[in-house]
Amino acid sequence: MSLNSSNGFPFFPGYTFRDITKSAFHKSQTLSYKNGFALPQRPKVGIGQEPLLSEQLSLNEAKKVPYEIPSLTYGSVAKSHPLDFIPAHVVYDKKVLCFNGYFQQTVQHSPNEEYRVRPVIFYYYLEDDSVCVFEPTVENSGIPQGKLIKRQRLPKNDRGDHYHWKDLNVAMDLCVYGVTYRLTHCDSYTQDFMESQGLVLNDPEPIPSDPYAQHRTKMQPHMAYATPSDFDRLKQFITMDRKVLRFFALWDNTDTLFGDARPVTIQYYLVDDSVEIREVHEPNSGRDPFPVLLRRQKVPKTIKAACEPFPTCVLEVSSQEVHELYSPRDFRVGETLKLRGRNFLLYDCDEFTRAYFEQNHPDLPLNPVPVEKKVQKDTKKVIPPYNGWGSLEDSLQNCLYFIPEPPKKDLMKLLENDHKVLRYAATLDSQNPQDTGRRFILSYYLSNDMVSIFETATRNSGIISGKFLEKTRIPKPSSTVHNPQYYGPADFAIGSVIEVFKHRFLLTDADHYVLKYLESQADRIPTETVNSLRQRLGMGVSLPQEQSQTEAAELAQPAD
Repeated sequence: MSLNSSNGFPFFPGYTFRDITKSAFHKSQTLSYKNGFALPQRPKVGIGQEPLLSEQLSLNEAKKVPYEIPSLTYGSVAKSHPLDFIPAHVVYDKKVLCFNGYFQQTVQHSPNEEYRVRPVIFYYYLEDDSVCVFEPTVENSGIPQGKLIKRQRLPKNDRGDHYHWKDLNVAMDLCVYGVTYRLTHCDSYTQDFMESQGLVLNDPEPIPSDPYAQHRTKMQPHMAYATPSDFDRLKQFITMDRKVLRFFALWDNTDTLFGDARPVTIQYYLVDDSVEIREVHEPNSGRDPFPVLLRRQKVPKTIKAACEPFPTCVLEVSSQEVHELYSPRDFRVGETLKLRGRNFLLYDCDEFTRAYFEQNHPDLPLNPVPVEKKVQKDTKKVIPPYNGWGSLEDSLQNCLYFIPEPPKKDLMKLLENDHKVLRYAATLDSQNPQDTGRRFILSYYLSNDMVSIFETATRNSGIISGKFLEKTRIPKPSSTVHNPQYYGPADFAIGSVIEVFKHRFLLTDADHYVLKYLESQADRIPTETVNSLRQRLGMGVSLPQEQSQTEAAELAQPAD
C-alpha cells in the first residue's frame, strides 16, 4: 500500500487533499533562448511540484538507493564542454546558389521566327531549399518578363519529392511545371560550394543566340550618339522662372473662306523655350470661345530632311528630329512670323519684353506697327411686339436671355400680403339678354396683384357656374407694351366698370374687409373709391380733407 509522503494517508479516494499553499498555476516554460536563438527546453520539475527529498523516502525505499560512487569505482571521467547548437536556417541565412540558363519558347503563326531563346536565372536559397526563377528584362521586347516563378520549393516528380541542391548541376536539363530549362553555367560562389560538398560540376556551356534578336539587330539603323550639351538647364530654370515674353500679333487667315485677321497673343516662356498662342475674343463675335490656339510646347524651326514627310502635328520634338527650335531672336516686332504653317504679324509687345530685348538683344530693333482696331458700335436692343402668349414679363425674358429666367418677384410683398384677398361682387355689363342675372365674384390678391373671377350658380339659368378667369394680372385698356398699366385696389370703386379681356364687369358690392384695408391705405387710395364703399356698406361718407377743414372753420365762427 502506497502512502502519501506529505500527509501520511493512503492514496485512496477521499484521502487525497489539494495543497492550499500552492500559488503558481501557470504553464511550464518549454522554450528558452540560447546564443540568441529560440530552442526547446528539456523537461524539468514543473512549477508547483516539489522534488523528491531523501527525508520523505520510506525505510524500504531508502535501502534501495545505491551508495556507490562511479568515480571511485571506474575512475574520473574528463568532462567535455558541449558545442553550441546553431540551426540550419541560421547557418545558411542569405546564402544563395545562382545558376544561369535558358529555355526555348515556341512561336506560332509567325513567318519571321519559329522559336525564341529566353535566358533565365535560377536562385536556390539554402536556408529553406526554395527556388526562384527570374528572367532579365529586355527593353521594348513586348514580352512580360521579370519573375517567372516566385520563390517556392519546386516539385521533382509525382511522388511529392522536391528539387535539392544535390540534384542541380551545370549542362543539365531541369523540368519545372512542364517547361524544360537548360542550366548552362553558375557563379564562383556556387562552384565553390558544390565542390566543397564533393560534387563535380560539368563544363559550362554558352547560351545560344536568339535568331529573332539577331534579325532585329540587323534591321535597326546605326545609332548615332551626340555629345551632350554643356548648357546649364538648372541655371535657366532658376533664373528664368516666371519670365514670359508677350507679343501682340494678328493671325492672317484671309486665304480661307470667310477668313479675316484675328488678334492673338503669343507668349514665349524663357524657362524652357516653349511657345503658347492665345486668341483674343471679342464679345458677340459669334466664334467659339476657345482660350488656346496652340498649347504650350516647343515649336521646331527647322526639321531634318528624313522627318519632313512625317506629320508635324504629332512629331516628337527631340534632337533626333529637329535641327533648331524657335528662340527669342526669331520674334521680331514689326515682322511676320510663321508658326505651324500660319502667318502671324507681330505688331507690338509689352514693357517686360521691350526691356528684355534692350538688355539681351540690343541689335534687334523693335518697330511697332499701328493696327486699325475695330470700333464696336452700340446696337440698341429692339424688343419685338407682344404676341399675347403668357404674361408680359414672362414673354420678355425670351428676348433678354438665351435661356429664359423666371421674372423676379417682390419677396417682401409676398410675405406681408400672403393670404390677403379683396373680394367684390360684379355683374356682366353686356347687351346680350342671356347675360342678365349672371353674378360674379372678383378676387384681388394683394401678394401678387392678380385677379381671379368666379361665377356663382344661378338656378334655371342654363349656364354652368365655376371658374371664369384664372389668376392673372389684368391690364387697363390704355396699357401698352412699353408702358404697361394694371388694375389695382384704387380702380375698384362701387359702380365702376372693369374691362377684362373684352368683357365688361360692373362692381356692385364688396366685403367689409375691403373697406377696412382701403382705410388703412388712405394716403394711396382715392377718396371717391373709399366713399363708394362706405355708401354701399351703410357707413358715413368721409369728406375730402380740404373740405372738412373748411366746414370746421365755418362752424367755429360766432354767429352775427
